[in-house]
Amino acid sequence: MRRRHYLRAAGATAAVALAGCAGDGGETTTTAGTASGTRTLTVATYPSFVDGDGSPGAWLKREFEAAHDGVAVEWTTPSSGSSNVAEYVQRKRRGAAIDADVYVGLNTDELVLIDRELDASLFAAIGDDLSHAGDVREGLIVDPEGRALPYDTGYITPVVDATTLDAVPETFDDLLDSRYRGDLLTENAQSSDTGKAFLLHTIHEKGGDGYLDYWRGLLDNDVRVLDTWQAAYNAYTAGEAPMVVSYSNDQVYAANEGRDLDAYEVVFLNDEGYANPESTAVFADSDVPDLARSFVDFVLSPATQDVVPQRNYQFPATTTGSLSGTYAEYAKTPPTPVTLTYDDLAGHVSEWVEQWSRLIAQH
Repeated sequence: MRRRHYLRAAGATAAVALAGCAGDGGETTTTAGTASGTRTLTVATYPSFVDGDGSPGAWLKREFEAAHDGVAVEWTTPSSGSSNVAEYVQRKRRGAAIDADVYVGLNTDELVLIDRELDASLFAAIGDDLSHAGDVREGLIVDPEGRALPYDTGYITPVVDATTLDAVPETFDDLLDSRYRGDLLTENAQSSDTGKAFLLHTIHEKGGDGYLDYWRGLLDNDVRVLDTWQAAYNAYTAGEAPMVVSYSNDQVYAANEGRDLDAYEVVFLNDEGYANPESTAVFADSDVPDLARSFVDFVLSPATQDVVPQRNYQFPATTTGSLSGTYAEYAKTPPTPVTLTYDDLAGHVSEWVEQWSRLIAQH
């Protein structure tokens, strides 16, 4: 179950549907048929992106088809609930057909994985001549080779129940204070995008030489590491701990549910939040590359940026996108967004996660 699924199942009634990020691997299923005589654009993504009429994928399909006569958008998703980048890496390595034109939901570390595993290009350079490519926020540019363009981003940060704490933490070092012993829930960096983002944020703060010492301090202060965001958030909402690594838009959900906002206080440690952009890219083997590039440009257009990121429970990735309604009132943007770039992650991210996982297992 993805973040969007969880929030909806918990009773969220937001004006925008709620969605989350990708997860683990599985088989692929295809949805949405095509009519005779139409050109088909096949878009790969994760299931919650296209789950139901209120999903970002449903809106994108309707609007793109309406704007492009004779075109049918066909979504393809892995059945187990993941973005399934590894599946396309394996297909490319075997020389098997990709059977998709566009990918939606690519994380920066997945792009690093692709380049590490493949000699041939899985994605083509999109080029800078798209009408809206230049609108992507400068701090969110993820790919030095111009293959992937961000369309939304979330900000990962602790959320705390301020009704049960005498004081909320303000810095990363505050989390090591004995007053917060056993108070923090976080996620496994091997199985959760949220957990990996928090790990990368600690690396951003403490460096590749110091992050393990910091995590030893967290473990000594009884931090709990759960497999998924859902498991951690369930424990948090059940009152098992007053702090959880989550998203800076969690008060949107709380407001829509009529909950006490003080129980969902967003805390930007060191005045920062870790940006975790999702990108879209065109497969190098696409039979309709021009149509695929048009789809990417459409995703980055102001009208789409006003709708899709919020339906995906994220923030726009462009300077032209805007927020509305409850989202505009309660979603929080960090004073200083930070992220590790492709160049920062290349050659390091797998080692960092492996070292972290060994530390967790040994503690």
